[in-house]
Amino acid sequence: MRSSDQASVAKPQDVAVRLDGVTKRFGDVAALTDAWLKVYRGEFMTLLGPSGCGKTTLLNLVAGFLFPDNGEVFIDGALVTDVPTFQREIGVVFQNYALFPHMTVANNVAYGLKARGVARDEIAARVADALAIMKLTGLGDRKPRQLSGGQAQRVALARALVIRPKVLLLDEPFSALDKNLRAAMQVEIKEIQRKLGVTTIFVTHDQSEALSLSDRMAVISDGRILQLDTPQRIYRQPADRFVASFIGERSVLRARFDRIDGTVATVMIGPTRVTVPSEPLAGLKAGVLVDVFVRPEQLRMTTDHAAFEGSVAAAIFQGDHVDLYVDAPHAASTRVLVRLPAIETVPSVAERVAIAIDGVDAIAFPSET
Repeated sequence: MRSSDQASVAKPQDVAVRLDGVTKRFGDVAALTDAWLKVYRGEFMTLLGPSGCGKTTLLNLVAGFLFPDNGEVFIDGALVTDVPTFQREIGVVFQNYALFPHMTVANNVAYGLKARGVARDEIAARVADALAIMKLTGLGDRKPRQLSGGQAQRVALARALVIRPKVLLLDEPFSALDKNLRAAMQVEIKEIQRKLGVTTIFVTHDQSEALSLSDRMAVISDGRILQLDTPQRIYRQPADRFVASFIGERSVLRARFDRIDGTVATVMIGPTRVTVPSEPLAGLKAGVLVDVFVRPEQLRMTTDHAAFEGSVAAAIFQGDHVDLYVDAPHAASTRVLVRLPAIETVPSVAERVAIAIDGVDAIAFPSET
């Protein structure tokens, strides 16, 4: 697992949530295996991975809805492995918001404060503040059925934040929203999180959400944290084949390993030399097959110094760009995706094209075939 440099410089008092070697099994299935994680105070941490990878299990272990089979969970330095949910001082927003349908908006928001025995005057003041922050002023007397999807989400978030939690847990809270509202709510939640400085752990399988919202991300697969780092590093320097193929769009080109020069390796795509980071290729012999992962924006049509040629299979107009799908003999993936600015001349289907590679951020791993 690769992690960011922050872990080596952070002080213990900066850590809001810590998992030490946590494992959770359901029968014979290991949902989470030996998870080590530090979430820093005020940080927006995203748990990203495909369905069933273990990200929600991890969130539920922090929340206290599940208890680990091995390992320990800490919140604000206190051991909470066996502490029930209501004593952990956390706020949770679920996928379906879980609002009480018979209660007004104000009473939904006030519920956690009443359960904690907060004085009535303070409840009224804190609920009013929470509704104002969430742009819900004037909606306190409505019932959940009278709210739009975005408003219902804001109520759920207000209810989670009004108790002033040590940690805010978000379990795919945008999944029920349409695309435009989803984008708007992403911006709002990030602004609120920054304004309040609340430590946040966010679960999603949506890469765009993770890349745009996170201070750091934990990429999870088959119950293991594969890479823990900033969105920029995970996008540009994936730790392994899974992360490289899961994050963003990449085409895979078949190449042969040539040599290593310090931190840089050279691979050959036909007669063309491409430089990639050397770490994933350490120990390989010259001539061994490798797979080069390239982003669509790293590829361009050219009239000379082409890395490979192919024929256009499809050209898909996307508004500000055109996605060009190319059948090429060097492709290890089904087709190569080239992203062209919409202002460029787009070749016709079946037309032969020459493609060059801009080597920045290309990365190679030993071939699995």
